[in-house]
Amino acid sequence: MSNKKRGNVWLGAAGIVMNSKGEWLVVKKTYSGLKGMWSLPAGFVEGNETADQAAIREVKEETGLDCKLEGMVGFRTGILKGEVSDNLALFLLRPEQEDQLLMPQENEISEVAWKTPFELKDDRNVSAMIHEIAERAIESGLLQMEQMEPGEWFGYTSYKLFYKK
Repeated sequence: MSNKKRGNVWLGAAGIVMNSKGEWLVVKKTYSGLKGMWSLPAGFVEGNETADQAAIREVKEETGLDCKLEGMVGFRTGILKGEVSDNLALFLLRPEQEDQLLMPQENEISEVAWKTPFELKDDRNVSAMIHEIAERAIESGLLQMEQMEPGEWFGYTSYKLFYKK
């Protein structure tokens, strides 16, 4: 399970990009356990960047949208198959220009869209993480949900999601 480049501890970053209408920017990936499901733009943190810089870079790469940082709003941590610590920092981002054309990243992203948390909550093709936080406001209080099941296909043996409500 370990990846030679990343070792046994992985750090990813995701952007919850929110526009002035309260919609979130979501993508459909063309690979992994999230293939064909709405998820947040996300990816691994590189050695020459901070986690928040990685979130902004990943949003730009996956959607073409330039963003600015509002703050950190959550942290997901889990252990894959008993051997890899898989961690994801969640950042609230705002678009630099809301009318900027969205451009899905070739070969990795099939679709990009703005969706309300209510639309995401009711959509069956949404990642488990988005589904759980979609109805919650991200402005106050850091809570932990340990009983959440992210989906069997990932093989987590331990999983926690921290979010602001």
